[in-house]
Amino acid sequence: MKSAALTALALATLLPGLAQAQACSAQNWPLWNDYVQRFVQKDGRMLGSSMDPNQSSSEGQSYGMFFALVANDPVTFDALWRWTRDNMAGANLGQNLPGWLWGLGPAGTWSVLDKHSATDADLWFAYALLEADRLWHKPHYRADARLILANVEHTLIRDIPGLGKMVLPGPVGFEHPDSLWRFNASYTPIPLMRRFTRESPASPWKAVADSTAKMVADQGINRAGFVPDWVAYRATGLNKGLFVVDPFSNALGSYDAIRTYLWAGLTAPADPLYKPMLEHLDGMARATASAGVPPEKANILTGATEGVGPYGYSASLVPYLRAKGLGQLADQQQRVVDQAIAHYSDPADPAYRQPQYYHVMLSLFSLGWTEHRYQFNQDGTLTVSWEAACASKP
Repeated sequence: MKSAALTALALATLLPGLAQAQACSAQNWPLWNDYVQRFVQKDGRMLGSSMDPNQSSSEGQSYGMFFALVANDPVTFDALWRWTRDNMAGANLGQNLPGWLWGLGPAGTWSVLDKHSATDADLWFAYALLEADRLWHKPHYRADARLILANVEHTLIRDIPGLGKMVLPGPVGFEHPDSLWRFNASYTPIPLMRRFTRESPASPWKAVADSTAKMVADQGINRAGFVPDWVAYRATGLNKGLFVVDPFSNALGSYDAIRTYLWAGLTAPADPLYKPMLEHLDGMARATASAGVPPEKANILTGATEGVGPYGYSASLVPYLRAKGLGQLADQQQRVVDQAIAHYSDPADPAYRQPQYYHVMLSLFSLGWTEHRYQFNQDGTLTVSWEAACASKP
């Protein structure tokens, strides 16, 4: 009897710790776990890009790191980052931003196919690394994040006449000699800008956030409540300028722009830019309500729409529609996503073998938020579902 009592006492003492350890372990996130198993190699390279399913993009690597953080999976996170740093950035973050595309080259060797960086990926890398340090207490990640941000701030941020600080989408092709700059609103999510400002209050990222919001709301290009994939800005004087239709992509809002609605919906409601941005994004909500699904393309000047958006579009709109108070329409899009993911996740379904990288990534952002796995705070930090269980961990 004495032995049984001691055993019971020992278990009572031990079980809370075991429960906490279990709650603090990697989270059961079926969609992300399935993607890792199918497309993330042991060395940390994520297969799949919008270009070729056997190639890898810096965008995909950075998104994967964010999802690994949300899933409390430091092993996958570290593998993704080490592979990116060593291969896409040539193991020298002090000199290089990661090249945006990796794959099999003409000579039959695997290497960086385009050494130019993609700013959206660089910012997601920096964000994931900063939050990994904050949540997992890994200061070397913060050091890497600061190297990335210093490089971006030094090489890609411009003070645009009449607009203010903006970040170029990449090092080549976005700054023209006739006082024309090209930008992409989906490259600068407001929560990321808030996190970088928290890290360094004297940095230009608050100004970049403000300029991004001005771009989204500008009535010269946002006449119908849609966001363009690309937008141009032309200086007209010393401190004057105006947004104009991008001369390379015209008035099209499509696969790039869809992320802008997603980021707007994910932004913390307490953020001062939350309501102003949403107020200028009515076009997509109206078009989706009219057709039952989002359009694939929209003319930002006329509001004319074309085609049916794939399920990644519907996923992107769920947080946006909820933010605009359109709960039933958000539920409708959620059902579209759930049905598509059921097909994608079934090995017996033909959809299982179809390349769906971009739509799965957008769905992971949306579903992770919908399932309360994460949310962005006003200062850009994350609240994650496992944080409380791990709070007492060193």
